Amino acid sequence: MHIKVVMAKLGLDIHWRGALVVSRMLRDEGMEVVYIGNQFPEQIVDVAVQEGADVIGLSTLGGNHLTLGPKVVQIAKERGVDALIIMGGVIPEDDIPLLKEAGIASVFGPETRIESIADFIREQVQDKIS
Repeated sequence: MHIKVVMAKLGLDIHWRGALVVSRMLRDEGMEVVYIGNQFPEQIVDVAVQEGADVIGLSTLGGNHLTLGPKVVQIAKERGVDALIIMGGVIPEDDIPLLKEAGIASVFGPETRIESIADFIREQVQDKIS
């Protein structure tokens, strides 16, 4: 099963290390990962389209997750992008239901094991790429 992930930092968030580490770990799990660094929603979806991504991974460590995360979902829907959209980072527990209501499939905190993230991705996209 070949899974392609586009991983991006939302907006101008400068805390890139976690996203880069997760990108490398997902590669170790057998996924193809395109890390695009800091981008805004339009650019993230553009790259996902160009790359034929199965998954869009968003990383954040600040207050932009409630605005920019749902914006990625909205733009992806408008453009007919059928990719799983997940988010990770330091996100307040109270915000997670709001993100899921907005279309983020799952939110992973800093202590989440990479196996949990990889298993979730595989379970969600297996039917799409089989």
